[in-house]
This record gives sequence, C-alpha cells and structure tokens, in this order.
Amino acid sequence: MFKTKKELVFVILAGIFITNSVVAELIGGKLIQIGPFVMSIGILPWPIVFLTTDLINEYFGEKGVKKLSIITACLIAYAFIILLLAITIPAAKGISPVNDEQFQAVFGQSMWIIVGSIIAFLVSQLIDVTVFWFFKKKTGNQKIWLRATGSTVISQLFDSFIVLGIAFWLPGKINFDTFISSALTGYTFKLCVAVVLTPLIYLGHYLIKKYLAEDTQ
Repeated sequence: MFKTKKELVFVILAGIFITNSVVAELIGGKLIQIGPFVMSIGILPWPIVFLTTDLINEYFGEKGVKKLSIITACLIAYAFIILLLAITIPAAKGISPVNDEQFQAVFGQSMWIIVGSIIAFLVSQLIDVTVFWFFKKKTGNQKIWLRATGSTVISQLFDSFIVLGIAFWLPGKINFDTFISSALTGYTFKLCVAVVLTPLIYLGHYLIKKYLAEDTQ
C-alpha cells in the first residue's frame, strides 16, 4: 500500500511516462509520410511523455525527473535486449502465426536505431528538466505554460535531430535532405502538440493539486 496520495500519484505518472517512452522507441523504426513530409511513427506517444514530464517536474522536482529518465533509458535498453534475444530464437515452423522474417522485419531494429533512440531520449529529457527549472525559478508558480511549452520547444529540437541523425542518416538509410526535412517535420509536429496540450497541462495540475490537498484537510 502507498503511505501517501503523493506516492500514488508519482507511481501512476511514472508508469504512464515509462510505458509511452518505451512504446515510442519500439515503434520508432517505422517512417510515415504526411503530404510531402516524412517522420517517425514513434512521435505518436510523445505528447503523453511531454504531459507527464511536466507534471512530474512540477510536483516531484528536478531530481525526480532525472532519476526517472535514467531508469526509463535503462528499461528501453532492456526492452531492446529482450527483442534481440527473441529474434535469435527460431519460430516454430508451421505453427507460429508469425515467422522469423516477419518478426525480424517489425522488431529487428538496427543498433543504430537503438543507440540513437537511447541517446536522443536521455539528452532531450535532461535538457527538458534543466529548461523547465530555469523558467520555474524565474517565474515561481506563475506561467505554467511558459515552463511546460518552453522546455518542450528546446528539448525536442535536439531529440528530433539526434534520433534521426544517428538511426537513419549516419548509416545511410536516408539522404541528408530527407534527414533535415523529416527532423523538421517531426519537430514542427511536436511543437503543435505542445501548444495543443497546454489546457491539459493546466487540467492535470488542477486535478493533482485538488487530490493532494485532501491529505491536508
């Protein structure tokens, strides 16, 4: 059992954060096209990561986010290790609905993608928490939108270019023009999402603050 409601809130937020981060990295190898632009499908779960990062930052501090980010990076690496192990074990021929080639095609991400994903995740999260607390110290409890959106704007600029650069451009899977356009497309998408999520961030703050206040009544 949890001793306080704050512990329960942290576990729930951490669980949502870790789940969406791991899923985003696992599906990141698939590129999709929106009009003339190409970006990774791994972008889809990131809005939830943004939201939970800001809420954890607000209620559990800079150290909480940094520790959780390192733990999550280790779990991402663990997930990739398990997938690589699963790839080496042959499927039961004539029985398994998914054969080795199909499994390899979906989960056989290269070491470039694995390394790029983990590096991009750690760098962006550490930048995010640093920028968040820079604005937090300047504005106090005011202007939640500034620290939430501002930290995302800066951190995701690095994330968008690092992951595509290491995973796709350096190994020669995409050319430089596609790399730049894909990174900019993904970054623009994340910026739009960050703005759209602003009301949800305020709602999250309100609900958590109200829930935790019940402990002091």
